[in-house]
Amino acid sequence: MQRKAQIIQQHYRGDDPLKKKIASVFLESFLFYSGFWLPMYFSSRGKLTNTADLIRLIIRDEAVHGYYIGYKYQKNMEKISLGQREELKSFAFDLLLELYDNELQYTDELYAETPWADDVKAFLCYNANKALMNLGYEPLFPAEMAEVNPAILAALSPNADENHDFFSGSGSSYVMGKAVETEDEDWNF
Repeated sequence: MQRKAQIIQQHYRGDDPLKKKIASVFLESFLFYSGFWLPMYFSSRGKLTNTADLIRLIIRDEAVHGYYIGYKYQKNMEKISLGQREELKSFAFDLLLELYDNELQYTDELYAETPWADDVKAFLCYNANKALMNLGYEPLFPAEMAEVNPAILAALSPNADENHDFFSGSGSSYVMGKAVETEDEDWNF
């Protein structure tokens, strides 16, 4: 975990805003998800469903961040030379591979003695490819390496298994509140 933070921070603290965007997209579209595989696995089996609901809300938020920062990166790429674009693409793929190698080590530490290590590694490849696509690049890993268990993908869906109580109006989905002006007279019962 510390190595992951060091790799990302060195680019956040750098001077190149486009490299910062690359690091940010990798953090929010790739690295962030690796810790969520096991709760999603349990959720797909009817366990930890409330935990999974919270994770889905977080994922929904992070997905927007990764997509938007990637969009801003792509718009900025239109303003620079072809040589600079090629240099940044090379940087992005090199950084992704460095982060991926670190994630493989982390995955082996956590899952080596379970039957899930290969599934988690496929999940890593899937999310790494998504991060690259957010930046406007082609996927790095072939489809067969990034083939995620459909139950995990279903559990990741933003609308999967959200809990709602129709009568109380309570639930686990994320709703933006609306402010309503009140007057003192509104409270005279």
